[in-house]
Amino acid sequence: MEFQVKVLILSFIITVILSLIIIPILKKLKVGQIERDDGPESHLKKQGTPTMGGIIIAISIVIICIGLYYYYTHKTIEPQIAKNMIVLMLTSVGFGLIGFIDDFKKLVLRNTKGLRPMAKMIGLLIVAVVYTIFLSKVLGNGTDIYIPFVKTTITMPIWLYIPFAIFVMLAATNAINLTDGIDGLSSSVTTIILTCLTVIGIIFNLKEVTLFGSALSGACLGFLLFNLYPSKIMMGDTGSLLLGGAVSAMALYLKMPLLLLIIAIIPVLETLSVMIQVAHYKRTGNRIFKMAPLHHHFELSGWRENKVVSVFSIVTLVACIIGIFAI
Repeated sequence: MEFQVKVLILSFIITVILSLIIIPILKKLKVGQIERDDGPESHLKKQGTPTMGGIIIAISIVIICIGLYYYYTHKTIEPQIAKNMIVLMLTSVGFGLIGFIDDFKKLVLRNTKGLRPMAKMIGLLIVAVVYTIFLSKVLGNGTDIYIPFVKTTITMPIWLYIPFAIFVMLAATNAINLTDGIDGLSSSVTTIILTCLTVIGIIFNLKEVTLFGSALSGACLGFLLFNLYPSKIMMGDTGSLLLGGAVSAMALYLKMPLLLLIIAIIPVLETLSVMIQVAHYKRTGNRIFKMAPLHHHFELSGWRENKVVSVFSIVTLVACIIGIFAI
């Protein structure tokens, strides 16, 4: 436990240092946020805020994980822990890379459409398929799924487990991407979720999960210093897809993807709000929410951004406590 805390603190420090270096560079390159014309009016003042900040989180965890890999392969007798942790890191960065390409096309090449939706989905699908096959076939993690509250596991046939796991990864990345719409919201909520998964890793003595989770939680906290309202940098798709990939990869590694329905309740509700809004509007021409995703509805209802972030973070914290008791 003490070692994991050191990893978290070191990751936090590295991320803060990287942020102080990279934010001015992004400003100089004019890699700024492009706000939607149909979004809340209060967001228009964010136009031009440096974005694509997910590269800071990505670089930080790559540095930490490489250091941990060297330590566990040269200083301990547990090299497999390091190898499995690297897989978690590569999977997360793989998702982040798809987001980076999208951000790069939109913000640097000034292609407002960014990566085509089909190309983006294919990229995410490839990363999800590779990780799922590695988990079930190479690592031999099995196809067991833990059922929260019932506190038992079921074994899924491999032909069902693989598409299920891929769906979980794609759904998680999309959900956390939708949550990234207010200063500090996605980073705050995701940090709590990651911490919960890390604690579960400690409970079940899965060191690769606890090490990776500690590194990523520290990176998120360091990034959050600059991402809270008023944000000095935004994570962009680079960060939100990376975090979504990390959350789903950790949950699947722990054999607890169903737990995400509890601990990731905010991203789940954000996704449902969009689905409900679109379906209801197509059917009736009317809207249920003032604006979707859900955080925009509360903004337009008079909540300040800080209040939305605080309330959503508290809800996530309570959900994570319930989730831990559910195992």
